[in-house]
Amino acid sequence: MVQTINATTPLDEARAILARNFDLKFSKAVEQATESVFDRVKDKIPAIEWPFYAPLIFEINRLKKEKDAVILAHNYQTPQIYHGVADIVGDSLQLAIEATKVTQSVIVQCGVHFMAETSKLLNPSKTVLIPDSRAGCSLASSITVEDVMAMRAMYPGVPVVTYVNTSAAVKAVTDVCCTSSNALDIVNRVEGDTVIMIPDQYLAQNTAKKTHKKIITWAGACEVHETFTADDIAELRHAYPTAKIIAHPECPPEVIDAVDFAGSTAAMIDWVKTERPARVVMVTECSMSDNVASETTGVDFLRGCNICPHMKRINLENVLWSLHTMTEEVTVPLDIIPPARLAVERMIEMSRKGD
Repeated sequence: MVQTINATTPLDEARAILARNFDLKFSKAVEQATESVFDRVKDKIPAIEWPFYAPLIFEINRLKKEKDAVILAHNYQTPQIYHGVADIVGDSLQLAIEATKVTQSVIVQCGVHFMAETSKLLNPSKTVLIPDSRAGCSLASSITVEDVMAMRAMYPGVPVVTYVNTSAAVKAVTDVCCTSSNALDIVNRVEGDTVIMIPDQYLAQNTAKKTHKKIITWAGACEVHETFTADDIAELRHAYPTAKIIAHPECPPEVIDAVDFAGSTAAMIDWVKTERPARVVMVTECSMSDNVASETTGVDFLRGCNICPHMKRINLENVLWSLHTMTEEVTVPLDIIPPARLAVERMIEMSRKGD
């Protein structure tokens, strides 16, 4: 089976082209230019690996200026991307808001495909690239337009609140989007005492415990978070009795009930930086705790995480390849853009009202 750098190009072919067009040797100049990045990630990236990453970081940061590009990176991206080449980092809500402010003509989305689609919805005239279009999402693939329309038919007049972890086509048949940061606020702000909240059943169940409204759910789940159990939390408590345990609301309710704090990736980061526990376990995607640890001193981060295979499709090599070749471009059908964009913009506006 031939390895590929993205959805279409063989890895060996891409590496040969990159080697011809870029100096990817670890020179003194590269070492000096990337010294501040390595200082932030040295506890997470072995020094022996840095000579491979540093030239890629150097060339990406040079090339993105040449191509008038901005790099948006989700909190689950690896430290070398998050700290090395990203211009804007955050959770889905933060990235959606920041995407509306971008002035560059090219957006490189270091995240999964629905995030790149969201950037395109908010910037239809800009070029949006994703380094590997195979970076999908179990939540986004769990529901279709037909599924949403069937639910609307079953519950006529009930507003549909859709998690941003969905395709643009699904967003287009939605009343308003939400993220894990603002799910409760959005549910409380829409009209009526009943809400269809899709597709993450656990985010919906965890939100339902905090609102007086009836929430109708869908049987979708995040493959990273659904595998955590209450027994896992009990084992972590036993192994690290002095540690604080925090989790993402995509985890099952019994997990959320057992931890010290639950919130979106942005809320988890804020909690750690504000509370500054001596030891903490972040029950979420592994790279997130690595990234927060690199920004936070005096906190011991303990492992209790899962890896998202989709997020890990994005790496420095295919980011450089994406900028060099201007691939893979993300497009959204013109008839879908207005209604899908409206659902995202409603979310952003509702979130701002809550500031």
